[in-house]
Amino acid sequence: MKENLKVLVSGLKKKTLTIGVAVMLGACGSTQAKQQPIKIDGSSTVYPITQKLVEQFNATDKPDVEVSASFSGTGGGFKKFCAGETDINNASRPILKNEMEACKQNKISYIELPIGFDALTIVVNQANTWAKDITVSELAKIWALEGQGKITKWNQVRSSWPDKPLILFGPGADSGTYDYFAEAIVGSAKATRSDYTASEDDEVLVTGVSKEPNALGYFGYAYYVENKDKLKSLAVDSGNGAIAPTKTAVEQAKYQPLARPLFIYVNAVSAQNNPLMNEFIDFYMNNAQAAVNSVGYVAFGEESYMKLYRNYHKTKVGTVFGGEAQLNLTIYEVLTKRTEY
Repeated sequence: MKENLKVLVSGLKKKTLTIGVAVMLGACGSTQAKQQPIKIDGSSTVYPITQKLVEQFNATDKPDVEVSASFSGTGGGFKKFCAGETDINNASRPILKNEMEACKQNKISYIELPIGFDALTIVVNQANTWAKDITVSELAKIWALEGQGKITKWNQVRSSWPDKPLILFGPGADSGTYDYFAEAIVGSAKATRSDYTASEDDEVLVTGVSKEPNALGYFGYAYYVENKDKLKSLAVDSGNGAIAPTKTAVEQAKYQPLARPLFIYVNAVSAQNNPLMNEFIDFYMNNAQAAVNSVGYVAFGEESYMKLYRNYHKTKVGTVFGGEAQLNLTIYEVLTKRTEY
């Protein structure tokens, strides 16, 4: 893949990067290209991928202008990104309408790049001997607003489960994982209970579930893979039998509705004006397949990354998802939407 992309990079870099959005042309003016530090924020789910690539990029023979990554959740990251405070936003869901409007008001145009897929994972403590699977309706019963202060024991969810306290851990409201899970399971982010331990830091959730024998939580698959010795995952039954979160299940579109695409959003003006940005995105897409696989998510095929890379250099700005929640998307659908846009 690296050799193929290097050939592609060589050809693409001979072309002038053009921006097809009027507000961007006004924003660019005649500013001379100058290397500036690159700031990345957003999703904690995507963070392990981007952080690995940031570390690798910064270790190469580059000028003393580095790339830095942090996380505040997809929603928290978009607030900074659409205010022009960051150059790249990691996202575990597509950009929403209110975020699109905020970017528009601040003349921030963006390039949407899918980078892989996640199997959003339901986890319990290793000491949990009773739960091996859970249905979508049971998850809804647990997490719906109507369950707040009422669904507090395991046997209230399934009668064969024990009369033990149900201790919940989950992402905070600025998290894209929260947004996606709430839409997929409850039907709306505004209809979820709030009486649980919340954090945009997935490591906090891992620690919480691993220390509480009666816990149940959810987060990105990579954090489960990294902590299999501390946690157990539950197979999810959406009506066609319980399916465990695995790469194969995601690839075959069987782990629904909790399989979801992961993205980076690139500030298009920064991409035009900052040579370091293009160097980093070249590096990112050249090495994304290996990075996505190494942290535990589901990578695209080599040719798919090449098509996405071409889109980046054609500067195809905007989103193909319309600012709405997107559920039950398959890898094929996401790649077709983006690469044919």
